[in-house]
Amino acid sequence: MISITTKSPYAVQALAELGQAGEGPVPIGELAKRREIPTQFLEQLFATLRRAGILKSQRGVKGGYSFAREPGAVTVLEVVELLDGPLGRDSEGVFADAAEAARAVLAGVTIADVIDRERAGSGPMYYI
Repeated sequence: MISITTKSPYAVQALAELGQAGEGPVPIGELAKRREIPTQFLEQLFATLRRAGILKSQRGVKGGYSFAREPGAVTVLEVVELLDGPLGRDSEGVFADAAEAARAVLAGVTIADVIDRERAGSGPMYYI
């Protein structure tokens, strides 16, 4: 089945925020606050992304997270599959086709693309 939990959208939002923060490590609490993501939850997600080589962390007073790879080299699909597992695994028939289409879309968008979209004003929409 096609299954994307809240982990992936939160991680993509936080990575976009990290990319917009500029050079140097950014404290995870700051990223969590800016995107209204629970800090402990974001810590778990970033730990997985650090182990996968997408992020690096620095301890200490000026510590935090930064990209280990360029945001343009990290696809949304990679983030989704690291956090939620293979997209569309065990899908059959039309669901396998839908999963493949979703994989193609997510593979074609990098974190740098997400950052650019947000800067252009077509970022996340919040409905009240």
